[in-house]
Amino acid sequence: MNHSNPDPAWSLGTDDEFVLEDDDTFGLGELEGGDLPPFDNEAPPPAPANESAAQTAFAADDSLALSAPIIATPVLPRELGVITEQPVPRITIHAACDRPEIADMVSGIAVDRRMARAEITVEGGGIDAAILRFASQASPNLLLIDTIQQGPLMLQNLDRLAEVIEQGTKVVIVGAVNDIALFRELMARGVSEYIVPPLQSLDLIRTICGLYVNPDKPFAGRVVAVIGARGGIGASTIAHNLAWSIAERQESSATLLDLDLSFGTAALDFNQDPQQNIADALLAPDRVDDVFLERVMTKQTQRLQMLTAPATLEREFELDTQSFEMVIDRVRRTSPYVVLDLPHVWTSWVKHTLLAADDAIIVAGPDLASLRNTKNIMDLLKAMRPYDSPPTVVLSMVGVPKRPEIPFKDFAEALGAEPIAQFPFDPPLFGMAANNGQMIGEVAPQSKTALAIDALAASLTGRKPVETKKASLADKIPFLKR
Repeated sequence: MNHSNPDPAWSLGTDDEFVLEDDDTFGLGELEGGDLPPFDNEAPPPAPANESAAQTAFAADDSLALSAPIIATPVLPRELGVITEQPVPRITIHAACDRPEIADMVSGIAVDRRMARAEITVEGGGIDAAILRFASQASPNLLLIDTIQQGPLMLQNLDRLAEVIEQGTKVVIVGAVNDIALFRELMARGVSEYIVPPLQSLDLIRTICGLYVNPDKPFAGRVVAVIGARGGIGASTIAHNLAWSIAERQESSATLLDLDLSFGTAALDFNQDPQQNIADALLAPDRVDDVFLERVMTKQTQRLQMLTAPATLEREFELDTQSFEMVIDRVRRTSPYVVLDLPHVWTSWVKHTLLAADDAIIVAGPDLASLRNTKNIMDLLKAMRPYDSPPTVVLSMVGVPKRPEIPFKDFAEALGAEPIAQFPFDPPLFGMAANNGQMIGEVAPQSKTALAIDALAASLTGRKPVETKKASLADKIPFLKR
């Protein structure tokens, strides 16, 4: 029985005269004709997948070839936190690997949040194993080939593989030769991507995610989830102020989603009384599109919009995880930054939303319950998000008079991580802002709290903190402006 495909999805040809060449300048120039994303033209461009130009797939140095070690460093430094990879859709991925270390890497990324919808299988044997398997089986959506073969032998075997691969299958090759001519040849014949070691797990994740970006709607904003380690610690207040700071101080469009459906305070904090709220979107997630969002969104400022909570006890909202996932996904395609105000409950949808966010911020207090709960949340996130930056911890309500507190140093030592910000206990300031329906940055832009929030916003956007101007006498006494 002949299983060959008369119209292969891709072909490598049979040119035995093909010559591999080194190119010392490949990958060192800038992209031409690249359009900026639809928001924030002043924002810095995304960083490359690898940490430096020396680690790109086609560096000229032969020491980066097969003999170079494969570094599986899972955690990105904070300064690269602005990179956003979109999760892959529900696809099948099969990897046929010559090298055990590559096979282990592919198996490892299966637990990553961006790969959650994919079904990943791994086998040894490289190109030959893939040819044997797919001569009698249906092709996967994505075929990853790790091969140590080089030259004409590699091309001949890839040509044999092309005969059994079905139309529409994407092919990524992890090769052994850093060569621009080979890269161009493979791209011209339909191979989706060609990469070589040294390779990090996150590089592979980004390569796969990049293949499935919707060309009609390629943009996706960064999702920041804020959750309190315990109730009453001020997590919602920090989330609301953070969204405002990203929009007004960092001058980047942002959207705030108040997901505490029964007790949310976003409408109160911003002095709004919207007719529609986030429940309208969650109850009909299939209807959510740009027109729907434009209708239900509350526009607070030119750059900040929000979906407030219904904040009513007239009904219980028993929604599934998929509803939240769909709404958040729709919103992130319209806004560079999406801040989620998560309630202090532990349900399947809260857990899934927290794990799926690009950044997680835990708001804790200097007390034993906060310490325990923060450590539990951090341990969970680190275990289930091994290729993401660790969650950010901030301390809130620090310095309550006559209350015994865990010192900052002891808190950090017990947690195994140092909180990046402290927000003092300041009832007059927070009370005045709440009663006025304003943010801390509007009421007291030079206060320690406002500056700490601005610094937190800057760390998430990757931009420098914006210097705030001191209020003039005219600002304090409006009629002087007339």
